[in-house]
Amino acid sequence: MTHINNELNVITALNQGSVILYPTEAVFGLGCDPDNEQAVMDLLAIKQRSVDKGLILIADNYSQLLPYIDDVKIPMDKRPEIFSSWPGAVTWILPAATTAPKWLTGKFDTIAVRVTNHTKVKKLCLEFGKPLVSTSANLTGCEPVKNITEAKIVFSDKNLFYVDGELGLGNKPSQIKSGLTGAVIRN
Repeated sequence: MTHINNELNVITALNQGSVILYPTEAVFGLGCDPDNEQAVMDLLAIKQRSVDKGLILIADNYSQLLPYIDDVKIPMDKRPEIFSSWPGAVTWILPAATTAPKWLTGKFDTIAVRVTNHTKVKKLCLEFGKPLVSTSANLTGCEPVKNITEAKIVFSDKNLFYVDGELGLGNKPSQIKSGLTGAVIRN
């Protein structure tokens, strides 16, 4: 268990395939390099989550998400709603690129993505040069952790890199919506 205080160490950890625990808009998240299959499998094992469920990617900007989504399949009438919600705490389920790894999409042909407004996460994604996997920091079926102290108790036996920082102003995990229909999947 390592506690990280600066972004340079976080980027090194991500490049080495580590799983990080970091603040997001409302809860702490577990994250890693989305292109590193072993890092994603380690994250799923920590969380006790099935790969079939898929994961969320969190990014600084829409361009970072383009390698993972099939932009041309996003309906034109849904684009204004999607893009006007970002940056912010709205996760959209969008068509996945055919090259998007199955360890991110799970059993789906879609992928969950969000452009964050959390200053620290934006900076991490910019410095890392791509999105991060972002899933709430909890064991499946349990409440997400809301601070580092709580995280160190819940994940005491796990090898995580901890990123200091304050949570955003949200009071619950991001809303999830379908980018094809606009339907709310998680409020």
